[in-house]
Amino acid sequence: MMRVIAVLAAGLLLASCGSNPVTRALDSRQNAGPCPPVAILYDASRIVELDGDSASYTDIAYTGEMTNVELFCRYVEDEPLRAEIELDFAFGKGPKGTSNQHTYNYWVAVTRRSSKVLAKQYFSVDANFAGGKVDGHQEVIQDIIIPRADSTISGANFEVVVGFDLTEEQLAFNREGRRYRLDAGSGS
Repeated sequence: MMRVIAVLAAGLLLASCGSNPVTRALDSRQNAGPCPPVAILYDASRIVELDGDSASYTDIAYTGEMTNVELFCRYVEDEPLRAEIELDFAFGKGPKGTSNQHTYNYWVAVTRRSSKVLAKQYFSVDANFAGGKVDGHQEVIQDIIIPRADSTISGANFEVVVGFDLTEEQLAFNREGRRYRLDAGSGS
């Protein structure tokens, strides 16, 4: 009986603190407004790292592609929106890839609907090719801040955009519509 009372008391204590991350996670109230739309920037949705003078298949070291992104947010009074992003990746190791570990850099940007960038954060994700030449991974990024001024500003006034951190050459490669898939023709 004492255990039940202790658990109830702990629950009441947690519920009394509205800014506690545990109670925010358990808060099942409907949001006061919509979450911002989230998208993968097409030109930065994939990366091909080459090791050689040509852009041929035999010079590929590593590839990466962002395959899906989802955003979850929570309105809390007039505070900025706090969002969490789930981002799915597919990675590949080419003929010039020399390591079974590789790090990919990417960014998350919060923009106004007019495309003005308000904040941009950089992240990295590691791929492990020990089991083969293709690897998939999901990253969860917590506490992306959407800087609304007060409770009258909707999340629909903002966008969240993600992409790989590319060199000028990699960006040009993508804009030319060129791409390689390391599992093409393998029958998988």
